[in-house]
Amino acid sequence: MAKQPDRTGNIEIDRKARLKIPRQSVPKQKPAARVHNFSEVYLGFDVETAKLEASRCLQCPDPSGCSKACPLHNDIPRAMWHIARGEFLDAAAVYRETSNLPEVCGRVCPQEKLCQGSCVVGKRDAPVFLGKLEYFVADYERRTGGIRKPALAPATGKRAAVVGSGPAGLAVAEELLKRGHAVTVFEILPVAGGVMVYGIPSFKLDKRVLADKVKCLEEIGVKFVCSTTIGKDKTVDDLFNEGFHAIFLGTGAWTPTTLNLPGENLKGIYMATEYLVRGNLPPEMLPAHMNTKPEAGRHIAVIGGGDTAMDCVRTSRRLQIQSGIADGTVVDYYRRTEKEMPGKAEERANAIEEGIQIEFLVAPVQFFGDDDGHVRKMELIRMQLGEPDASGRRRPVEIKGSNFVVDADTVICALGYNQDRLIEKTTPGLKVDKWGCFVVNSETGATSRPGIYAGGDNVTGADLVVTAMAAGRRAAVAMDAYLRGL
Repeated sequence: MAKQPDRTGNIEIDRKARLKIPRQSVPKQKPAARVHNFSEVYLGFDVETAKLEASRCLQCPDPSGCSKACPLHNDIPRAMWHIARGEFLDAAAVYRETSNLPEVCGRVCPQEKLCQGSCVVGKRDAPVFLGKLEYFVADYERRTGGIRKPALAPATGKRAAVVGSGPAGLAVAEELLKRGHAVTVFEILPVAGGVMVYGIPSFKLDKRVLADKVKCLEEIGVKFVCSTTIGKDKTVDDLFNEGFHAIFLGTGAWTPTTLNLPGENLKGIYMATEYLVRGNLPPEMLPAHMNTKPEAGRHIAVIGGGDTAMDCVRTSRRLQIQSGIADGTVVDYYRRTEKEMPGKAEERANAIEEGIQIEFLVAPVQFFGDDDGHVRKMELIRMQLGEPDASGRRRPVEIKGSNFVVDADTVICALGYNQDRLIEKTTPGLKVDKWGCFVVNSETGATSRPGIYAGGDNVTGADLVVTAMAAGRRAAVAMDAYLRGL
């Protein structure tokens, strides 16, 4: 095959030769070692393997499938070109043109369903490790001089409040500040970062990554007010009365879905959010009512099949070992098959390497406790798949008479999240749908109240870091126009 121009039309590349480059492996901690710590499992590329892996990119003509599949439309081929040439800071700059958190997205996004899933190389071989390369260059930038600070427009005199410091909130804060507006972020928890700090375990996302980003935002002028609940300590209308001209609601989805089964209130049964928050963070980062470690029994059961369930089984396994229970069991119970599981295959593989068992086509029926009211056993029923439901996945159907009982002295329910209704109840005229999600213009994030915008999980329901960030960036554009029109 003759050499062909890359996507810029300026430099010739040999795509046939690039297809012969083998995929580079990403080093990670050995399972026997990593279950004893909460450090990141993946150790990341070194300089030479990063360059070689990026050289596998075929520099597809624009529009590129990988860039189109990314909710942020990162210019991935251009970033890969720079990485292959060892121009890591240039590659990081490419990502930061369209992403506020490449160091996070590269670690936690389901790339196999997004950019990597659309990589042309994947039709012939394993796709390019796009996510691992994304956070490699973002980390390289952080280590070699710190996160590059954006240029700021002249001050407009307008003030914006951001409620919530998750991916949507941080994106809005940065984008509005870049456009010259003063920004204050209100966070309910003691440390900024939202779900990226409190919902994602450290073995997937080191807390220092978010701390560095928040520090950068503070240095360029974003003000963070933590341990403050909007809707309780002060209302949205209080913020307007304090002089804020526009408000973004990025409160996420934190209310857990419950099972509503007999025995669900026994001691030793946790909702996923509480378990992950208490299990992954030191006491000084937690509110007073949550600053103790959760239980980790000898027989731990996790209910659910998404990434949160995998976070729970892996967290509980580490807590189990820290408690001296080296021979305990951790089992994830899921009512469908692996084909229907919504989480990352990579995370399931890591969990299995760490000794986690997954039992498919089962669902809980009830829980049994001891005389002290602590869970000890769980009854389940076997399932079979029927016709597809509204999600497009085949609906699980109970097999009558297939009930069985297992030991379970710690149970974690990871069934998804719903909206907290506090802001809805304390903000007159703010419309929500039947699930409690804010009703917004999908292009702008504008709510039913002028000057109030929303985006992320509190609009879509629980979704991805990258989709929340994309929503925040769209809202920031609309809020800028609104503020300039006042």
